[in-house]
Amino acid sequence: MTKVLLVVAALVDLAIAVLLVGVSGFVTGGGPESMNAGGFAAAAFWAAVIVCIAAPVVGFILIKNGRTAAGLAAAFVPPAGALAAFLLPAPY
Repeated sequence: MTKVLLVVAALVDLAIAVLLVGVSGFVTGGGPESMNAGGFAAAAFWAAVIVCIAAPVVGFILIKNGRTAAGLAAAFVPPAGALAAFLLPAPY
């Protein structure tokens, strides 16, 4: 059951990473439809992509070392962060 949950978390993490890469031009691009985000925002954006990719890897390593709860928690950090971001009110 643990491996199934970890695989589900890995698929969700990779889906979030794909979504972030897909909308990266609208956030950090220079086009008329983009937010024209600065360098710090672009770095934070790509750091989020890296975390989405690294979280399941860390989860698999922790589970392999016998730390099941920590592995699942690490793998579900990006989805939990995405849900928390959706709960924040939109800026005015």
